[in-house]
Amino acid sequence: MTSPKPDFSQWLAGARPGIEQALADALDRSSLSAAPAILQEAVRRTLLSGGKRLRPALCLLACAAEGGAQRRALPAAAALECVHAYSLVHDDLPCMDDDDLRRGQPTLHVVYGEALAVLAGDALQSLAFETLAAQEDAALARDQARILAAASGPRGMVGGQVLDMQAQGRAADAAQVQSIHAAKTGALLTAALACGARAADADPQPWMAFGGALGSLFQATDDLMDATRTSAELGKTAGKDRAAGKATWVAVHGLEGARALARREAERARAALAALAPRARYDELADLPRFLEERAR
Repeated sequence: MTSPKPDFSQWLAGARPGIEQALADALDRSSLSAAPAILQEAVRRTLLSGGKRLRPALCLLACAAEGGAQRRALPAAAALECVHAYSLVHDDLPCMDDDDLRRGQPTLHVVYGEALAVLAGDALQSLAFETLAAQEDAALARDQARILAAASGPRGMVGGQVLDMQAQGRAADAAQVQSIHAAKTGALLTAALACGARAADADPQPWMAFGGALGSLFQATDDLMDATRTSAELGKTAGKDRAAGKATWVAVHGLEGARALARREAERARAALAALAPRARYDELADLPRFLEERAR
């Protein structure tokens, strides 16, 4: 009787406790302890309130796939989740996507007010780079900081948010939607893989094609879930994309077209992984497209 192949869900379940501990440790070692008590509370509430932990997981998995030690990737894993958490706080603000529900809980600005939510997001962004800079390996810290800054800044996540806002309420074509999603979502997912590979002293560049396909698949699935799931299932307000006139794959292709696109991106990710030929953890990485296609939130 053959044993089942390792899958990404199992690997993530095993990795999550270490990720949660790394996040708590990063905050404890940071300058957050010198902040006003209410800011400390808001930052900890945001960062330690659960979630998929996909970005830190991808960082650790890429490091393992290149034969690296997990401890080398943990600072970048924590930094990536800090940036992701800050982006969610700002994305939920009334001046952005205006949502009052995240991970099944009231969003930060609902609890603390808009001003403190903005500042908590700012603090999380700073803490990300503080965490990277604290590493003993200065060259590793420099390279990972460059990767994360590029992915989260003007040509990455922030730029993608601007494109998303500009397209809202307008008829967008497939090229525009691809540009928005590649910057707003795909860049940080790709950076997670790149930071992990760099932690193993490997070249991050070969991971870019795999990360790009995963980012497109992730966003296609996200667009589909917003259109087909309930708020209770998602842990955030459902149906907001259509109500706000967002540029999504569902808006461009319809439900069936978006599903077909997700399947194509999953195949593209598998082909990119085959070309990448990682040294280890191939089965877990190969299962990632299925995981992203079937995720519930």
